[in-house]
Amino acid sequence: MYADNDGVRIAWELRGPVEPVEDPATIVLGHGLGYARAGWGVLPDLLARHLRVVLLDNRGIGESDVPGGPYTAATMAGDVVAVLDAAGLRRAHVLGSSLGGMVAQEVAITHPDRVDRLVLLSTTPGGRDAHPMPQRTVDLLTRMPGMEPLDALRAAVANALAPGHVERDPELVDRIVDVRLADPQDPAGWQAQAHAGTTYDGGDRLEVVAAPTLVLHGDADVVVDPANGELLAKRIPDARLEVLAGHGHLPFWEDPAAVAGRVLAFLGVPTAVDR
Repeated sequence: MYADNDGVRIAWELRGPVEPVEDPATIVLGHGLGYARAGWGVLPDLLARHLRVVLLDNRGIGESDVPGGPYTAATMAGDVVAVLDAAGLRRAHVLGSSLGGMVAQEVAITHPDRVDRLVLLSTTPGGRDAHPMPQRTVDLLTRMPGMEPLDALRAAVANALAPGHVERDPELVDRIVDVRLADPQDPAGWQAQAHAGTTYDGGDRLEVVAAPTLVLHGDADVVVDPANGELLAKRIPDARLEVLAGHGHLPFWEDPAAVAGRVLAFLGVPTAVDR
């Protein structure tokens, strides 16, 4: 299915709930840089046992259009609202990861009437007060242009995971790389999305976020400094921070049941995810 935002088509789909639920809530998932909607792994299916789950491809990747860039978080927030409209949803819970978390913040700031509860995962408020990208990832980004494309992709995926999870599940990097290769991103789309992330600044505007907010951040994240999770929780009035011990930038791949359980508990869904 497609939503339209000023002539740009945004691909989306609806899943669940699998179990009988009276008047189920709906959650919209917005992914990060370089990931289409298949990049959530099994998290959507775990949530869809109890909720309606709306998945979308950000502009610039997947089945969505790749308009000329650069993009902004505000423009991408408009894409989320267009998907809500297309799905016939006046309000929904919104979960965003990394770049998708910046977009989710923007939805909550500029369209507060559309957001019930907000979940911010592995993300940052941006701006000059935000904690910068850890040096390990800066160094990797510097080396990547000189690497073979597949080697660069594998290195980026491995960097986004906590070493302990890779040691316990050596095939995890391969599974994520296969998902990325199945939805290869147009380089222009990647650059346009990257601009939205590097220029985002929630700033003092986060003080107007009215939605109850859960901030989830792995303490082993070397892509977005975990201190940014603390900063978000301080700036958003009705927010709480939950630290995912031993998790990296992609905790929904490392331990999807744990992430789904925390999200469902925050949303007040009584049935726990099976561990």
